[in-house]
Amino acid sequence: MDAAPPLVELRAITKRFGGVLACSGANLTVRAGEVHALLGENGAGKSTLMRVLSGDVTGHSGEIRIAGKPFVFRGPIDAQRAGVAMIQQELDLVPALSVAENLHLGREPRTARGTVDRSRMNARTRGLLRRIGVDLDPRTPVGRLRIGEQQLVTVARALARNAAVLIMDEPTSALSGTEVDRLFAVIAELRRDGTGIVYISHRMDEIGEVADRATVLRNGEVAAEFDARSVTAEQAATAMVGDDFATAFTPTRRSPGGELLALSGFAVRTRGRDEGRRNPAGVDLSVHRGEIVGLCGLLGSGRTELLEALYGMGPSAEWRGEVRLHASRYRPRGPRQALRSGVAFVPEDRAGSGLVTEHSVTANTVLSVLPRLGRLGLVARRRESATARRNARRLGIKLGSTSDSVGTLSGGNQQKVVFGRMLLTEPALLLLDDPTRGVDVAAKVEIYRLLDEIAGRGIGVLLASSELAELLDVCSRVVVLRDGGSVAEFDSSRTSRTELLAAAMGNRSDAAETAVVSTGGGK
Repeated sequence: MDAAPPLVELRAITKRFGGVLACSGANLTVRAGEVHALLGENGAGKSTLMRVLSGDVTGHSGEIRIAGKPFVFRGPIDAQRAGVAMIQQELDLVPALSVAENLHLGREPRTARGTVDRSRMNARTRGLLRRIGVDLDPRTPVGRLRIGEQQLVTVARALARNAAVLIMDEPTSALSGTEVDRLFAVIAELRRDGTGIVYISHRMDEIGEVADRATVLRNGEVAAEFDARSVTAEQAATAMVGDDFATAFTPTRRSPGGELLALSGFAVRTRGRDEGRRNPAGVDLSVHRGEIVGLCGLLGSGRTELLEALYGMGPSAEWRGEVRLHASRYRPRGPRQALRSGVAFVPEDRAGSGLVTEHSVTANTVLSVLPRLGRLGLVARRRESATARRNARRLGIKLGSTSDSVGTLSGGNQQKVVFGRMLLTEPALLLLDDPTRGVDVAAKVEIYRLLDEIAGRGIGVLLASSELAELLDVCSRVVVLRDGGSVAEFDSSRTSRTELLAAAMGNRSDAAETAVVSTGGGK
């Protein structure tokens, strides 16, 4: 492979966003049939460098060469014509369109009359989905798919473009283990076909399994390059942060306060098009003031649906059982009522549900507390900006200015903006759905410390996570969900990942199910 000519060369790429230097003289080389991992903290410049290669970011200096030919991309279409396709970390699908329409958007096959040939489009979509081992109806609206299925649709869309260069930005962040295995099989097939792949991930076990080389970015510059199959997590972490870095997190052990939230036999019943949702179906749990309680479960266990129900999201439904907040009956009719009751929610899909990415950091920060920042319906812009700046300093958000678009921030810093907005509502209960999905090890530790601080202020936290180590390291208790209902509860200091996984799986012996949660690290 070393003798093969470079398929992609990025030379001295430099890009600024306002006052932030995102990339500074960054270089990267990818050969045909190679998987090249790109590592770095959130904000290190990984996504920016790849958005330059995909044509999504322009106005940079430096040179792009593909198969030895120099290119200047004016937009994504130019990059696609040059053979570059990118699978974004934050999903960029159109929810109202079908799977087939998303796969062929802008490239729809036509009949002799010039109309869209839906029969041919659906047939081609079925073939692409079969190639990655996914059984979906091409006519299904993407908005009705779960996040993991949507992620695989973006993979199929990239395959539809027959790209010579494929960029994968955290492609497994929302996938179950079975789906990860399918993706890795597709990657192996693409390598055999000579496709060059840039693979961004924070999961070191994946890097060693799938990649050939690994480049580490720090502060927009190339800090190191490794043989991906031999580099250790400690070596990569040291290169990422510039010194020895301890990934361990030890929460403050404190006695929780009084009972804040109590669920007894909680179930939700929906009808019609929402009838197939994995709704809560007999959940018993409690959260006390100043306590972090974890939610564990395989993909499809109902973790997200439980949190959405408690926040008043999702379809209109019939509630059964008992839900009490502050010892009073609780049944929000929507997110606004939930917020007024002291319940805040940080969703899994921060770009789609948590942020308005084209708006500024300030606008996203104050979105939930606008009435407090003005009088007679008029918003005080100075108070908005001052509130956003204080929030950014408090949470350690790395940015140039709070007037910058929140979409220009790294994933970890975007997550902090969502956290900050919810904390401004002064909640009593904070609901979190996979809050560290797609963020690096350093950003994870920062989020863990933030959660510990939140609990120290007497706020109760209900944390759903796909990572068993995270649940054991951060939470005092872990409630296991299966098929929508709670089936077990564990003291995190007295249990193991194996016990959690066994409870989540129940009597099912299919080992592939285990991949729905990550067991790396921790206890």
